[in-house]
Amino acid sequence: MHPSPAKMPTDFDTSLPSIRQIQTLIKNTATVDLKLITGDLVTGRIIWQDPNCVCILDENSQQTTIWKHAIAYIKPKN
Repeated sequence: MHPSPAKMPTDFDTSLPSIRQIQTLIKNTATVDLKLITGDLVTGRIIWQDPNCVCILDENSQQTTIWKHAIAYIKPKN
């Protein structure tokens, strides 16, 4: 008999402020500066998130999927 594989959580913990903040940015179609731990700066709108990644849409309608662990910070642009 094989042990059952560990299940990854599939739901967001919406009690976490970071999850709520990103959901609000998506809902409001806010433009953000997303700084990566490499020092690169990505500007655009976050269009979705999952437990591991966010997808940002830039001014050229280019979608980029970014691993959350690669993000240093997300700052809404004014």
